[in-house]
Amino acid sequence: MPAYFVTGTDTDAGKTLAACGLLALARRAGLTTLGLKPVASGSDATPGGLRNADALALQAQSRPQAGAAGGQAVDYATINPYAFAPAIAPHLAARRAGVEVRLADLSGWLRPLLALECDLTLVEGAGGWRVPLSAREDLAGLAAAHALPVILVVGLRLGCISQARLTAEAIAHDGLRLAGWIGSLVEPAFAEDGALYRDNLATLASALPAPCLGVIPRLPAGTPRAMAESAAGCLELPDVH
Repeated sequence: MPAYFVTGTDTDAGKTLAACGLLALARRAGLTTLGLKPVASGSDATPGGLRNADALALQAQSRPQAGAAGGQAVDYATINPYAFAPAIAPHLAARRAGVEVRLADLSGWLRPLLALECDLTLVEGAGGWRVPLSAREDLAGLAAAHALPVILVVGLRLGCISQARLTAEAIAHDGLRLAGWIGSLVEPAFAEDGALYRDNLATLASALPAPCLGVIPRLPAGTPRAMAESAAGCLELPDVH
């Protein structure tokens, strides 16, 4: 199974929950897994350095070696090489920290991890498809540099159809394949009219040039691991092709 780049229609679309759900589903099937977060804003200070909740959730689902169970099988720096404290756009957070995030450096970090050939590797972006890293580069360039097929997480809210179509068009414009999309209910009120909700999902299914890998409802708050397991029950793994 190839590696995939996970992007969203916007910030807080549910990328991490969807990615962790896919990784948990793969682990249930006995597959090796690796979840990566190249750049993360909104990180907390800890004795070990800045730690991002999304990256920690991906770390918890990463088992790149067969038989690895319990504990953390991958160190944090491997999962998330760039963590910034303020919850703002990555290029602005990097500027405040006096750090330059370059695609060349991210590619150098990612290349040996892809060479591990895990059964499922997911590289989760930050925000939407066009989130910048600098005035010249954006994070989508990392997916393009490694020809990663893309999984799009659609935050199910008012306006999501246009956002999803525009994102799919941008992915195609960059020469990448949309391998699948996942709906993530981020606004419960969006599903109050059941018929309209189903019509929106049907419109997305007909408008997006890739299969739906599942729809994640609004889940009760819980531990990241518990929520990942719940999300896994709503998803299917992307086709290797």
